[in-house]
Amino acid sequence: MFRLHSGRAGNVLRKSKAAHDAGEAAIEVLPMHRRHLKGVIAIERRIFPSPWSLGLYLSEISQPATRAYYVACAGPEVVGYAGMMVVVGEAHVTNIGVATEWQRHGVGRRLLLRLAREARQRSAQHLTLEVRVSNVGAQALYHEFGFVPAGVRKNYYSEVSEDALVMWAHDIDTDGYGLRLDGIEGRLRPVRGPDPPEK
Repeated sequence: MFRLHSGRAGNVLRKSKAAHDAGEAAIEVLPMHRRHLKGVIAIERRIFPSPWSLGLYLSEISQPATRAYYVACAGPEVVGYAGMMVVVGEAHVTNIGVATEWQRHGVGRRLLLRLAREARQRSAQHLTLEVRVSNVGAQALYHEFGFVPAGVRKNYYSEVSEDALVMWAHDIDTDGYGLRLDGIEGRLRPVRGPDPPEK
């Protein structure tokens, strides 16, 4: 089952001394490998009522011809991940997950940007995903990437008895869409990491 939790460029955001002093974090988006899965599964278990298993992730990352999975790392820590399946000109975002304390820090935007660029590199013309109808924050992010609603799948998220909004971004292989992605990348701000827990 494909699911999206709210929430990039493939570029590393390097942390300057000033950024470090301001509490900003360098986020690096990397291809997902087996060594990342402990961190990925830990996030899955925290944010999804029906988390994917280790076996399912191992199966997905073992199919590079039709799958693309990435992790967002702050140093050695996995703070987010995303994946998609590409078949016959269409790319389907399978999941996006961001650790709770890192949500609303731009991690999901970077992951989706990387997926969109990867979809274009693989000659996809269209990009699609499902999102919970109540997740208006994620829907706003997807609108930024050119996604528009195309339908509703009833009780798609059966574990929480919620419908899914199906969204599509069309013609992602055009120069115009490439300029859209360039604009999103140009507006990225340094990621400010989560505040330390109060003592």
